[in-house]
Amino acid sequence: MNRIIFLLLTVCSCLAAVADTLNGDNILSGTITDKKSGEKLVGVTIYFPELSNGTTTDADGHYEFTRLPDKTTPIQVSYLGHKTIVKNIDLSTTHTLNLKMDESDAMINEVVVTALTGQALMKDSPTPIAVVGKTMLAATPSTNIIDALSFQPGVSQVTTGGGISKPVVRGLGFNRVVVVNDGIRQEGNQWGEEHGVEIDPESVSSAEILKGPASLMYGSDAMGGAIIFHDEPTAPIGTMEANAETQYQTNNGLFGYSVNFKGNEDGIVWNARWSQTLAHAYKDKIDQYVVGSQYRERAAEGMAGINRSWGYTHLKMSYYNLTPGIAEGERSDSYTYGRQLPFQQVYHYKVVSDNSFFLGNGTLQAILAYQQNHRQEYEDSPTAPGLDMKLHTVNYDLKYRLPLTSDWNLATGINGMYQKMFNKGDEYLIPAYNLFDIGAYATSSYKVGAFTLSGGVRFDNRHLHTFALENTFTQLSRNFSAFTGSVGAVYAVSPKMNIRLNLARGFRAPNLSELSSNGVHEGSVRYELGNGNLHPEYSWQMDAGWDYTSNLISFQLSLFANFIDNYIFADKLADIKTEGYDTYQYRQGNARMLGGEASIDLHPIDRLHFQNTFSYVNSVQLHQPHESKYLPWTPAPRFTSDLRYDLIRDGKVLNNTYFALQAECDLRQNHFYALNSTETATSSYTLFNILAGTDLKIHGVKRASLYLGCTNLFNRAYQSHLSRLKYVEATPDNGHPGIYNMGRNITMKLVVPVEF
Repeated sequence: MNRIIFLLLTVCSCLAAVADTLNGDNILSGTITDKKSGEKLVGVTIYFPELSNGTTTDADGHYEFTRLPDKTTPIQVSYLGHKTIVKNIDLSTTHTLNLKMDESDAMINEVVVTALTGQALMKDSPTPIAVVGKTMLAATPSTNIIDALSFQPGVSQVTTGGGISKPVVRGLGFNRVVVVNDGIRQEGNQWGEEHGVEIDPESVSSAEILKGPASLMYGSDAMGGAIIFHDEPTAPIGTMEANAETQYQTNNGLFGYSVNFKGNEDGIVWNARWSQTLAHAYKDKIDQYVVGSQYRERAAEGMAGINRSWGYTHLKMSYYNLTPGIAEGERSDSYTYGRQLPFQQVYHYKVVSDNSFFLGNGTLQAILAYQQNHRQEYEDSPTAPGLDMKLHTVNYDLKYRLPLTSDWNLATGINGMYQKMFNKGDEYLIPAYNLFDIGAYATSSYKVGAFTLSGGVRFDNRHLHTFALENTFTQLSRNFSAFTGSVGAVYAVSPKMNIRLNLARGFRAPNLSELSSNGVHEGSVRYELGNGNLHPEYSWQMDAGWDYTSNLISFQLSLFANFIDNYIFADKLADIKTEGYDTYQYRQGNARMLGGEASIDLHPIDRLHFQNTFSYVNSVQLHQPHESKYLPWTPAPRFTSDLRYDLIRDGKVLNNTYFALQAECDLRQNHFYALNSTETATSSYTLFNILAGTDLKIHGVKRASLYLGCTNLFNRAYQSHLSRLKYVEATPDNGHPGIYNMGRNITMKLVVPVEF
């Protein structure tokens, strides 16, 4: 493996030297103005997604780039309250670009996203993609990064208290949704059912949510989709920027802060960040304080690299530490910020070499990464962990995007990983193992008339070998392979209306917990038994969508049908307890999932924004009696409404000032896996939120952003169907089983940018 890593790094260095001789050193500059008023716009973001290079307009509405390559590439221009501009430009011939932006609140689809062949317009994707930008992430009250995304239609979260959330996309969660950060799979989230994503929320600039099978792009584990977290673009050349932010939440006493500093000196770029968050146990009006829901989070990251006309090479390093408590049913009328037994220690270390080389109009991207995930559980002693596991992962990703033409967009590549896991404690849940994974793919898109056609094929192979441990684990060697692919089309009925169709084949190999677990899983409060005879999951998913957008209204409808062979889930065994815990064993069956999302965004008058969404999933296990008919962990049908009014835009002192009312209604979930009381029905509930925010400008420059929010305004006592604490075996004196979700919570966040 060391030889392979050395070879890849050597190849990257050679490619950089070759590419440097093939590309130019171009300049692009211009001025951005408001189309209606003619005023110059300050703080407009101009971004080249393929180049990982961006800037903002100054007090005169002016921007400038240097060291740009000789190639055609998309440029994205965005500004709050205005229609995003996206176009392909030839940097070898275009050196001045002045733009006028329309004021609009209801336009969609004009944004660059990660597509099969690379960056492309969202409106050209045959499957639905949601994009959550930096401003929305900052303005959304949340306790973790997945919590901030869960208001999106079709997206839910399995929670274990306030510090741990796992994404669920269209009813599929756990390791059926790949989380991508720094260009690679985030290993830790995919390792088990109860592990969070281990990402500093403050380091995320934007998030893309790919709904539907993404196996063609990411191989096994992407059957339900993918969530891609993007870093901030590098600082404009010749600048240095700093940013400080802090937040406080009243319910759990959450206090967090983050500071970062980045710069660009003649193409030598750097970025550094430190973040820390503390939270005591959260409170609801039924349970009071939930003991074990407190957590501490610390994170650091650094990046250094070179941006040139031939591309870029960046070295990124990150550290993440989460210390969550383990809620076992105890309630209290007081709280503590300190550690209380039982608790966990989670460490995630990562080093990523991210390289992109422009070879003519083609682009070669090479990513090599190392991750270490270290997890410890402390039950009886605060210094001696019982469960102590360490996972080493080497990720590799090599992708070549052929030169763009007016019609064709082609890409091919290989990616995969090597893993090695050790048990270091005296308690065990899964065995030590080695894993090698490799996938090769080819994708394309083709424009003909009003149609955009896209698709591709992929082959994956995964080999897993586990090691025996006396009286606990037997040796296991399994090999999983599959062909996957997709084909889709977008028909532009008019500039305002699109129709989408897509058919995709998904694949997921059983993970180690499903195959070989044998022990107490404190986080999920159960004893887990694996099943070494499990087969891979295979799926066929069909998607159909209709989009309409104008200055007054936007409408989206997405429908899907997903048929999954060998669906794997944990089945609660009847009247069996092991070491005092309910015993679960993994099994599988054939499943069918039907559902979709609908959203309508109304903009009847200037600055008024009224968005409504509905999400629904029906998940059944075929050919089963009623008590085992429905799949576990299926989210309830959900309505959301968001009424927002922009009080001030482009003001002299206050800017982007808004006020919003939100409502979330989760309907009663009667479709649950009832066998052996694995799940129970969940009552409906409606939550109301209030949000407000503003930017503060001094001498035409943004000096601060303030965000205020109150979630669960009326302090409703409720239980989410996807909360693990709903099933904690503890019954308080009031007779209510399980633990309730967080009560009323007021959030205050302040962001202070500094430019040098």
